[in-house]
Amino acid sequence: MGKREEILRTIEGSHAMMMAQLDVIDKNKKIYPLWTIREIIAHLSGWDDAAIGFVNALLMGETPPTPAMRGPTVYNDETVSTREGLSYDHIVREYVETRAKLVSLIRQLTEEMTTQKSILPWGEEGSLEGIVQVFGPHELEHALDVKKIIEENK
Repeated sequence: MGKREEILRTIEGSHAMMMAQLDVIDKNKKIYPLWTIREIIAHLSGWDDAAIGFVNALLMGETPPTPAMRGPTVYNDETVSTREGLSYDHIVREYVETRAKLVSLIRQLTEEMTTQKSILPWGEEGSLEGIVQVFGPHELEHALDVKKIIEENK
């Protein structure tokens, strides 16, 4: 299996794990002190947006945008706050759609592009493989935290 397929397996697997929790979790239950499932999904969509910008730039031979240049905490806050007025259903739909778009774009990459160095969303140099090595486990961690809350409240 090539790097592109590994990347796709990672992001599709962590996404499926999170999606499995969405029908079960109480939408108003705090997962973290300031975040319910709504904010977690908004946060994940924001990082998908950043990865989409990165992959688009690779495909176009351009320099990727750096939406998280001021740091991940600031970017997380922005991605959640810009979605504050949206309904839960809208946020979930966006989460599904942005991941589908990211998967579609990754499928267009050559194998070499998956490890090609460029500017990451937070301004450092790295590759799509590096982004996914961070975000795949990160999304999975959120999904497992949600699952734990569900199990504790049975």
